[in-house]
Amino acid sequence: RMNERNHYKRLEADEAALAHITECNIKNVPDTFQAGGALVSGNVVVAVDYFKVFVASWKMIFGGRLRSYESLIERARREALVRLKREADAMGADAVYNVRFEFSIIGQQPKASGAELLAYGTAVKRFEGFKA
Repeated sequence: RMNERNHYKRLEADEAALAHITECNIKNVPDTFQAGGALVSGNVVVAVDYFKVFVASWKMIFGGRLRSYESLIERARREALVRLKREADAMGADAVYNVRFEFSIIGQQPKASGAELLAYGTAVKRFEGFKA
């Protein structure tokens, strides 16, 4: 839990620092941005700890939400998006359009050992002199 709390705090700080870069799932880039663009991505692999697997096993028997897995996937999604925005920021982009997420399980089923989440999109710059 302590590691999760620390990760959430770091994610909040990173998200605030990169708030100037907007992200959107719209495929078409508006005319206010330059025609060119570049593919950016953020990838994260998160391991599942044994305690979460144990708790989830009991929940699967009796039913209910698997909150421990929900927090794992939420942290992975947010971390992948932060990494995507860092890459876009390094290129000088103002926005990332057509943002998509891909998810895969790592390890043998049914006892997966981790999850990989990839975020990708098109980074674009705003035309010089254009004001939002």
